Amino acid sequence: MTSIRPLARRVPLVAATAACALALAACGSSDSGSHSGDGSPAKPASSPSARVPSGGHNAADVAFAKGMIPHHRQAVEMAGLAATRASSPRVKEFAAQIKKAQAPEIRTLSGWLAAWHEPVPAEMPGMDHSAHSGMPGMKGMEEMAALKKKSGKEFDRSFLEMMVGHHRGAVKMAGTEQDKGAYGRAKTLAADIIRTQSVEIARMNKLLGKG
Repeated sequence: MTSIRPLARRVPLVAATAACALALAACGSSDSGSHSGDGSPAKPASSPSARVPSGGHNAADVAFAKGMIPHHRQAVEMAGLAATRASSPRVKEFAAQIKKAQAPEIRTLSGWLAAWHEPVPAEMPGMDHSAHSGMPGMKGMEEMAALKKKSGKEFDRSFLEMMVGHHRGAVKMAGTEQDKGAYGRAKTLAADIIRTQSVEIARMNKLLGKG
Protein backbone atom coordinates (compact mmCIF):
# COMPACT_ATOMS: atom_id res chain seq x y z
CA MET A 1 0.00 0.00 0.00
CA THR A 2 2.84 2.44 0.83
CA SER A 3 4.30 2.04 -2.70
CA ILE A 4 0.99 2.91 -4.45
CA ARG A 5 0.54 6.40 -2.94
CA PRO A 6 3.84 7.93 -4.24
CA LEU A 7 3.01 6.56 -7.72
CA ALA A 8 -0.41 8.21 -7.62
CA ARG A 9 1.20 11.51 -6.73
CA ARG A 10 3.74 11.18 -9.56
CA VAL A 11 1.16 10.49 -12.32
CA PRO A 12 -0.49 13.96 -12.31
CA LEU A 13 2.92 15.58 -11.88
CA VAL A 14 4.26 13.83 -14.97
CA ALA A 15 1.12 14.70 -16.95
CA ALA A 16 1.32 18.35 -15.93
CA THR A 17 4.99 18.48 -16.86
CA ALA A 18 4.30 16.97 -20.28
CA ALA A 19 1.40 19.36 -20.92
CA CYS A 20 3.58 22.32 -20.02
CA ALA A 21 6.33 21.10 -22.33
CA LEU A 22 3.82 20.73 -25.18
CA ALA A 23 2.44 24.22 -24.51
CA LEU A 24 5.93 25.72 -24.56
CA ALA A 25 6.76 23.91 -27.79
CA ALA A 26 3.54 25.18 -29.39
CA CYS A 27 4.27 28.73 -28.29
CA GLY A 28 7.76 28.50 -29.66
CA SER A 29 6.58 27.21 -33.03
CA SER A 30 3.88 29.89 -33.40
CA ASP A 31 6.22 32.71 -32.52
CA SER A 32 8.99 31.57 -34.84
CA GLY A 33 7.11 32.82 -37.90
CA SER A 34 6.65 36.35 -36.54
CA HIS A 35 9.90 37.09 -34.70
CA SER A 36 13.57 36.88 -35.54
CA GLY A 37 16.19 35.31 -33.32
CA ASP A 38 16.75 38.50 -31.31
CA GLY A 39 13.04 38.84 -30.49
CA SER A 40 12.30 41.63 -32.99
CA PRO A 41 9.49 41.21 -35.58
CA ALA A 42 10.67 39.18 -38.54
CA LYS A 43 10.49 40.71 -42.02
CA PRO A 44 8.21 38.86 -44.47
CA ALA A 45 9.95 36.79 -47.10
CA SER A 46 10.42 38.76 -50.27
CA SER A 47 8.95 37.45 -53.52
CA PRO A 48 8.11 38.91 -56.94
CA SER A 49 4.39 38.96 -56.06
CA ALA A 50 5.09 40.94 -52.89
CA ARG A 51 6.32 43.84 -55.02
CA VAL A 52 3.10 43.91 -57.06
CA PRO A 53 0.26 46.11 -55.71
CA SER A 54 -2.85 44.52 -54.20
CA GLY A 55 -4.70 42.37 -56.69
CA GLY A 56 -1.59 41.81 -58.81
CA HIS A 57 -2.06 45.03 -60.77
CA ASN A 58 -0.11 48.26 -61.17
CA ALA A 59 -0.68 51.85 -62.32
CA ALA A 60 -0.38 50.88 -65.98
CA ASP A 61 -3.23 48.37 -65.60
CA VAL A 62 -5.44 51.03 -64.01
CA ALA A 63 -4.60 53.52 -66.78
CA PHE A 64 -5.35 50.88 -69.42
CA ALA A 65 -8.78 50.13 -67.96
CA LYS A 66 -9.66 53.78 -67.42
CA GLY A 67 -8.60 54.65 -70.96
CA MET A 68 -10.07 51.70 -72.80
CA ILE A 69 -13.54 52.09 -71.28
CA PRO A 70 -14.33 55.49 -72.90
CA HIS A 71 -12.43 54.39 -76.02
CA HIS A 72 -14.68 51.35 -76.39
CA ARG A 73 -17.78 53.39 -75.55
CA GLN A 74 -17.10 55.69 -78.48
CA ALA A 75 -16.57 52.74 -80.82
CA VAL A 76 -19.90 51.27 -79.69
CA GLU A 77 -21.61 54.63 -80.32
CA MET A 78 -20.14 54.85 -83.80
CA ALA A 79 -21.15 51.27 -84.53
CA GLY A 80 -24.68 51.99 -83.30
CA LEU A 81 -25.14 54.62 -85.99
CA ALA A 82 -24.51 52.11 -88.76
CA ALA A 83 -27.76 50.23 -88.17
CA THR A 84 -29.86 53.09 -89.60
CA ARG A 85 -27.33 55.07 -91.65
CA ALA A 86 -25.11 52.59 -93.46
CA SER A 87 -26.05 51.36 -96.92
CA SER A 88 -23.64 48.44 -97.17
CA PRO A 89 -24.78 45.20 -95.51
CA ARG A 90 -21.11 44.41 -94.89
CA VAL A 91 -20.61 47.67 -93.02
CA LYS A 92 -23.73 47.02 -90.95
CA GLU A 93 -22.57 43.50 -90.14
CA PHE A 94 -19.11 44.74 -89.24
CA ALA A 95 -20.53 47.46 -86.96
CA ALA A 96 -22.73 44.89 -85.19
CA GLN A 97 -19.66 42.73 -84.54
CA ILE A 98 -17.85 45.68 -82.98
CA LYS A 99 -20.74 46.29 -80.57
CA LYS A 100 -20.96 42.61 -79.72
CA ALA A 101 -17.24 42.39 -78.92
CA GLN A 102 -16.58 45.68 -77.16
CA ALA A 103 -19.67 46.07 -74.94
CA PRO A 104 -18.75 43.00 -72.80
CA GLU A 105 -15.16 44.24 -72.58
CA ILE A 106 -16.41 47.52 -71.11
CA ARG A 107 -18.16 45.55 -68.36
CA THR A 108 -15.02 43.51 -67.72
CA LEU A 109 -12.80 46.59 -67.48
CA SER A 110 -15.33 48.30 -65.20
CA GLY A 111 -15.39 45.24 -62.94
CA TRP A 112 -11.61 45.33 -62.60
CA LEU A 113 -11.63 48.98 -61.58
CA ALA A 114 -14.35 48.33 -59.00
CA ALA A 115 -12.34 45.42 -57.57
CA TRP A 116 -9.27 47.67 -57.38
CA HIS A 117 -11.31 50.40 -55.64
CA GLU A 118 -10.71 52.74 -58.58
CA PRO A 119 -13.39 55.03 -60.06
CA VAL A 120 -15.00 53.91 -63.30
CA PRO A 121 -14.98 56.70 -65.94
CA ALA A 122 -18.36 58.39 -66.10
CA GLU A 123 -20.33 58.20 -69.32
CA MET A 124 -20.35 61.48 -71.19
CA PRO A 125 -23.72 62.93 -72.30
CA GLY A 126 -24.57 62.34 -75.92
CA MET A 127 -21.41 61.96 -77.99
CA ASP A 128 -19.29 64.24 -75.85
CA HIS A 129 -15.93 62.54 -75.32
CA SER A 130 -13.96 65.77 -75.11
CA ALA A 131 -12.55 64.78 -71.72
CA HIS A 132 -10.77 61.90 -73.42
CA SER A 133 -9.85 63.60 -76.70
CA GLY A 134 -6.13 63.19 -76.03
CA MET A 135 -6.32 59.39 -76.28
CA PRO A 136 -5.00 57.73 -79.43
CA GLY A 137 -7.75 57.38 -82.04
CA MET A 138 -10.46 59.20 -80.07
CA LYS A 139 -12.74 61.40 -82.17
CA GLY A 140 -13.88 64.89 -81.26
CA MET A 141 -17.47 66.07 -80.93
CA GLU A 142 -17.39 67.75 -84.35
CA GLU A 143 -16.29 64.55 -86.08
CA MET A 144 -18.93 62.53 -84.27
CA ALA A 145 -21.65 65.08 -85.05
CA ALA A 146 -20.64 65.10 -88.73
CA LEU A 147 -20.78 61.30 -88.89
CA LYS A 148 -24.24 61.33 -87.34
CA LYS A 149 -25.53 63.57 -90.15
CA LYS A 150 -24.34 61.27 -92.93
CA SER A 151 -26.08 58.30 -94.50
CA GLY A 152 -25.68 55.85 -97.34
CA LYS A 153 -22.34 55.41 -99.07
CA GLU A 154 -21.08 58.67 -97.59
CA PHE A 155 -21.65 57.30 -94.13
CA ASP A 156 -20.05 53.97 -95.03
CA ARG A 157 -16.78 55.60 -96.10
CA SER A 158 -16.62 58.05 -93.20
CA PHE A 159 -17.46 55.34 -90.68
CA LEU A 160 -14.77 53.00 -91.98
CA GLU A 161 -12.13 55.72 -92.16
CA MET A 162 -12.88 56.93 -88.65
CA MET A 163 -12.99 53.40 -87.23
CA VAL A 164 -9.64 52.52 -88.78
CA GLY A 165 -8.04 55.42 -86.91
CA HIS A 166 -9.97 54.51 -83.78
CA HIS A 167 -8.78 50.90 -83.92
CA ARG A 168 -5.19 51.96 -84.46
CA GLY A 169 -5.44 54.02 -81.29
CA ALA A 170 -6.77 51.02 -79.36
CA VAL A 171 -3.94 48.86 -80.63
CA LYS A 172 -1.42 51.45 -79.45
CA MET A 173 -3.02 51.61 -75.98
CA ALA A 174 -3.07 47.81 -75.76
CA GLY A 175 0.60 47.70 -76.71
CA THR A 176 1.42 50.01 -73.79
CA GLU A 177 -0.47 47.68 -71.46
CA GLN A 178 1.48 44.68 -72.69
CA ASP A 179 4.79 46.51 -72.15
CA LYS A 180 4.06 48.07 -68.75
CA GLY A 181 1.11 46.23 -67.19
CA ALA A 182 1.31 43.60 -64.45
CA TYR A 183 -2.21 42.14 -64.23
CA GLY A 184 -2.32 38.91 -66.24
CA ARG A 185 -5.94 39.18 -67.37
CA ALA A 186 -5.44 42.78 -68.52
CA LYS A 187 -2.38 41.80 -70.53
CA THR A 188 -4.33 38.94 -72.08
CA LEU A 189 -7.16 41.30 -73.02
CA ALA A 190 -4.61 43.71 -74.50
CA ALA A 191 -3.21 40.89 -76.64
CA ASP A 192 -6.75 40.04 -77.81
CA ILE A 193 -7.40 43.69 -78.74
CA ILE A 194 -4.18 43.90 -80.73
CA ARG A 195 -4.94 40.68 -82.60
CA THR A 196 -8.63 41.22 -83.35
CA GLN A 197 -8.52 44.92 -84.12
CA SER A 198 -5.48 44.52 -86.38
CA VAL A 199 -7.51 41.99 -88.40
CA GLU A 200 -10.47 44.39 -88.44
CA ILE A 201 -8.26 47.25 -89.66
CA ALA A 202 -7.20 45.09 -92.60
CA ARG A 203 -10.85 44.23 -93.32
CA MET A 204 -11.93 47.87 -93.21
CA ASN A 205 -9.12 48.96 -95.48
CA LYS A 206 -10.20 46.27 -97.93
CA LEU A 207 -13.77 47.61 -97.85
CA LEU A 208 -12.33 51.05 -98.52
CA GLY A 209 -10.45 49.69 -101.50
CA LYS A 210 -7.08 50.16 -99.82
CA GLY A 211 -6.33 46.51 -99.13
